[in-house]
Amino acid sequence: MSARILDGKALAARRRAALATRVAALQFRPGLCVVRVGDDPASGVYVRNKDRAAREAGFSSETLQLPENTTEAELLAVVKRLNGDASVDGILVQLPLPGHIRTEAVLDAIDPAKDVDGFHPVNQGALMLNRPGLVPCTPRGVMLLLEEAGVSPKGARAVVVGRSTIVGRPVSTLLLNADATVTTAHSRTRDLAAECRRAEILVAAVGRAGIIRGDWIAPGATVIDVGINRGADGKLVGDVAYAEALPHAGAITPVPGGVGPMTIACLLENTLEAALARRAG
Repeated sequence: MSARILDGKALAARRRAALATRVAALQFRPGLCVVRVGDDPASGVYVRNKDRAAREAGFSSETLQLPENTTEAELLAVVKRLNGDASVDGILVQLPLPGHIRTEAVLDAIDPAKDVDGFHPVNQGALMLNRPGLVPCTPRGVMLLLEEAGVSPKGARAVVVGRSTIVGRPVSTLLLNADATVTTAHSRTRDLAAECRRAEILVAAVGRAGIIRGDWIAPGATVIDVGINRGADGKLVGDVAYAEALPHAGAITPVPGGVGPMTIACLLENTLEAALARRAG
């Protein structure tokens, strides 16, 4: 028996279409500004995809391209200007930043009400306390994929492999808030395979190609693969050994075409939420 494939691309397209309908009924266009420092090719593709999706949904979208040698002070000045710009509802600083710029200093400088990536400590704290706030986009996408699959976290044993503040920790918190019993594992976990085999819901977000083997997956488990890595042949692959996993999992996301498209859809949803909240006062 082969796993059901969870099509994030199709779900994201439906959610973007619904967004476009909502935006068309507004008296304003939500504004998203992406700030990119340097010329990393992978970031460039991702930013272009964000910009195209935003415009197709009726958003006002702008990308500020800054040179690699931009100083931290200069970048902070740009963020400060965008914080005060009434036409900008959402600010996203594309990561990673060059090594001479402190990522935390930049993310902390973004107005939490415009932090559509959900990385500001105020929004991360709201998530931890299960209070309203802007939720990190990829973790939000993971939860929507589970919902689409008809998989309820309530009472389920969930294992999240990865502990980054961008994906792993927020996903663990969202699952806990949804009443799952959650284990957060990582590359240094003793007997990682055994932890994975306990999972009814397995979220892979460690950033190592194929680290999770097929026989690590419990029969019928739902597998959400957040990893985006380059395989030996240059193709995109996830953290899960996909072909090995298919006979074991009940449902699984592919890479590409799983979580990735959902991240952009959730970014736009966050931007609309931020725009409506700002105008509601």
